[in-house]
Amino acid sequence: MTHKKLTLPSKDCAACGLPFAWRKKWQRDWENVKFCSDRCRKADTAKIK
Repeated sequence: MTHKKLTLPSKDCAACGLPFAWRKKWQRDWENVKFCSDRCRKADTAKIK
């Protein structure tokens, strides 16, 4: 039996601009997720300083 993924919501990363899809680990905090990865999050905060 194969599992078909439903159409998942996506956003554009605030740092790199690439689209990223919803992940289960973000289900409670999806509204506040801005970056696609820790690398982008750290790079964006480094630019601000």
